Amino acid sequence: MPKINVLNVSGQNVGEIELNDSIFNIEVNAHVLYEAVKCQLANKRQGTQSAKTRAEVRGGGRKPWRQKGTGRARQGSIRSVQWVGGGVAFAPKPRDYSYSLPKKVRRLAMKSALSSKVQDNEIIVLDALSLEAPKTKEMVNTFKNLNAAKKVLVVTAENDANIVKSVRNIEGANVCHVSTLNVYDILNCDSFIITTDAVKKVEEVYA
Repeated sequence: MPKINVLNVSGQNVGEIELNDSIFNIEVNAHVLYEAVKCQLANKRQGTQSAKTRAEVRGGGRKPWRQKGTGRARQGSIRSVQWVGGGVAFAPKPRDYSYSLPKKVRRLAMKSALSSKVQDNEIIVLDALSLEAPKTKEMVNTFKNLNAAKKVLVVTAENDANIVKSVRNIEGANVCHVSTLNVYDILNCDSFIITTDAVKKVEEVYA
């Protein structure tokens, strides 16, 4: 099992934690990660884009000029797709882009994402993280003490409103709890900060 140093909010080493091999030390499956990210981004799409076809554009009921004898190309409507103000060929219409992946694929993607953070030394384990009140400045100082990169993901065991409010004003920083943890957010950060309680919950869910 990989051993990771446990730090406090001051950046001091306060112990070690053993991570579960089946979650944090598997061979990273790049294709499964790609599929998971593609699925997640597709499910975020609103799918509200729309344009009019030639049948829906106003006007164009009369043939603009006769078929033969003018020296110009034959035209049937001023609302054909080649005309300015005409319809759009194969116009996009509102539709649902969402789809789902098999449960085994989703679990493998999550394990691969977590393992990649361990292998790339981008994981930071905190002994605890709590605030008595929302304080962005305190969270900024914590990131500095931990030598965190600009793009940070903070993972807590439970939803903590004070931490959420303290992180959301920091550029490049994001926060979630174990039940909302997802592959895209893990891969999109350069520093993956997780509390020991959150590690235990992740191991309970994915072991």
